[in-house]
Amino acid sequence: MGLSRAELKRLGASELERLETLLEQVVSEREAGRVPWLCDVPDCDGRPHPGRMGVHARASQHPPPGNWDTWMALAGRGWGKTRTGAEWSIDKARTQERGALIGPTAADVRDILVEGESGILACASAMFRPEYQPSKRRLVYPNGAIQTLYSADEPDRLRGPQHHYGWFDELAAWRYMQNAWDMAQLGMRLGDHPQICITTTPRPLTLIKELLKDPECVTVRGSTYDNLHNLAKTFQRSVVAKYEGTTLGRQELNAEVLEDLPGALVARVHIDTHRVNPDQVPELVSIVVGLDPAGTAKGDETGLSVAGWGVDRHHYVLADASRRRSPDETARAAYALREQYGAARIVVEDNGGKDWIENVLQRVWRDLHGDDAGPAPIQRVNASQGKRLRAQPVAMLYEQGRVHHVGVLPELEDQLTTWIPEETTVSPDRIDALVHAVTYHMLRDRSQSSLISPHKAVRLGPAVHPAIAARRAAAERKAS
Repeated sequence: MGLSRAELKRLGASELERLETLLEQVVSEREAGRVPWLCDVPDCDGRPHPGRMGVHARASQHPPPGNWDTWMALAGRGWGKTRTGAEWSIDKARTQERGALIGPTAADVRDILVEGESGILACASAMFRPEYQPSKRRLVYPNGAIQTLYSADEPDRLRGPQHHYGWFDELAAWRYMQNAWDMAQLGMRLGDHPQICITTTPRPLTLIKELLKDPECVTVRGSTYDNLHNLAKTFQRSVVAKYEGTTLGRQELNAEVLEDLPGALVARVHIDTHRVNPDQVPELVSIVVGLDPAGTAKGDETGLSVAGWGVDRHHYVLADASRRRSPDETARAAYALREQYGAARIVVEDNGGKDWIENVLQRVWRDLHGDDAGPAPIQRVNASQGKRLRAQPVAMLYEQGRVHHVGVLPELEDQLTTWIPEETTVSPDRIDALVHAVTYHMLRDRSQSSLISPHKAVRLGPAVHPAIAARRAAAERKAS
């Protein structure tokens, strides 16, 4: 560590204690086989070899040579994107004072970029491990370098701060991608040459395609199979086996940027062309939560979607909260979405042996509101047609430009644009939940005989987004 005996004698008790802790951590890291991340062997595949007997970078995970502005690692699940971005960020902190760490949500930044198994705290060596200050949303390194944490869900927080570099994780999953990207770009203005590292699974979104064409952006591609030897057997069984050989697997595993696919339910161009920001959403006459329960009450994948119907008689997809949940968690998540978005009811499929979900919804409703709360706000639908047939009317609305996604909804959009019934038996849970919600409003639309008054719409419930809240408040003040 370069300390002389005289310098050691001048250290206080607390400083000696910290030094002892650091030395113990260094010894522990060496005993665990930790080695420097970057390897000087050309075309190294990351496997242990003389001089690097521990886990280390493959050649494709090295920062590219040259004077680039952006380095984009466009890779499949499990390739090692997080470790690559974390190691690059740690190295930049040795010489650059201020960095930005941006993920899809605040929870993603905390749980993956900072505290994750391949995040910065796990990758930084004992001698250069930063202090995590969650209340200040930052990491502070021993040399004083600071990395500030941002959520791409809050683009305005990026307005103003300046940085020397930035690590942008899962760019293709940012809800307000273009807005957050623009704000972040404007903040890259410190030093002689600010640089950005992007680590993301690919999606054929406009910004991704623009970066692929940008001469100042160096793109590295990789697949899940490049790092398969380091991945858990359970991952190989549950993820690789599920998607291998499917269209979605080409994107998630092989990292292909897929364009519109023949036979897919919805063309991506129809989603991108009619996508809106929150401040473009009109007054919503009705909002519902679509719920597609798992086939059993054992916690399989469950679809949850929130959709609104506007005074313009267009449909606005506000949220996709689908994931694996227990029955009780499903009911509570549905009611939480209803409260958050001011939804009138939960539209749920009731056939196929799924009656259990109504019992759970009724019980949780009483748990939340008391035994005298009355019946739960549930609208049952019987999906007697096949999935493809009942989804077709919704697909036609997309073609007509009457369905708008509010921001980017990555997993839902992947399913809409890659689900080909003839190719896979995987149930499109997100699509089913969306179809339930939009179909509910389609039926209401057909029964509507006159134009809808925006003044009536204003009084229908809480706001969905701050921009809508401000507009409603202004309308109410004017009316009074």
